[in-house]
Amino acid sequence: MNDYSIFCVSDHTGVTVESVAKSVLAQFPHLKFSLITLPFVDNAEKALAIAARIATTPRALTFSTLTDPALRMPFHQAGLSLFDVFDLIAPRVELALGQTAIPSGGHTHGMAHDYEARMDAVNFSLNLDDGLNPERLDQADLILVGVSRVGKTPTALYLALQFGLRVANYPLTPDDLGQNDLPSCLKPHLARLRGLTLSPERLAAIRMARYPDSRYASLEQCRMELRAAEVFFKHYALPVIDTTRMSVEEIAARLRPS
Repeated sequence: MNDYSIFCVSDHTGVTVESVAKSVLAQFPHLKFSLITLPFVDNAEKALAIAARIATTPRALTFSTLTDPALRMPFHQAGLSLFDVFDLIAPRVELALGQTAIPSGGHTHGMAHDYEARMDAVNFSLNLDDGLNPERLDQADLILVGVSRVGKTPTALYLALQFGLRVANYPLTPDDLGQNDLPSCLKPHLARLRGLTLSPERLAAIRMARYPDSRYASLEQCRMELRAAEVFFKHYALPVIDTTRMSVEEIAARLRPS
């Protein structure tokens, strides 16, 4: 069977519509898709050109988050299979609220009111990455702990960028694990500690890709470190997330305070 061509069209970065498309298409595991993201479609000329391009593409589906109805019109006129988030959702929200939506692109990105706070949080997470500047741990909203390569850094940065959370991360090294207790700099902050772990096999595969055939990447070493970290987590009753089968987005959703 031929692949479907999936076009993700946005008047801004395309991150939202691409996430929506991937989530929906994941429900059809037996079909094959090629994904093309087309960001910054923010005027009629671009919309017409892209609609014409898609119209000549066999087996094409179009997902969009074009906030201006005028920009969606060329896609409708071209007879495309268009799934627009605002077309599908906004009318029902209008009905529920008893108000008419006022289209305005880019409000969820860029100059949103919390943009500066999110950038500050990213800088904080970078400055407290991998155990740096432990004297500033008291400023963190969350502190991620775990052995090397369990996903602490990408999760901390995702939480900072998406939600404006000031997230530090602290690696439990073999030296730390050999002390039979958490590092002293972490103990005053137990309420904000969150443990990350994963299966030894997955950890070994991740480490092997970076440091092939090293002791650091051996299954034996991974099992030893994970067991020792688990002892710490249990002793201090820390919340723990197994990241073995989770994306960064899923990990962050479970960590984000409600």
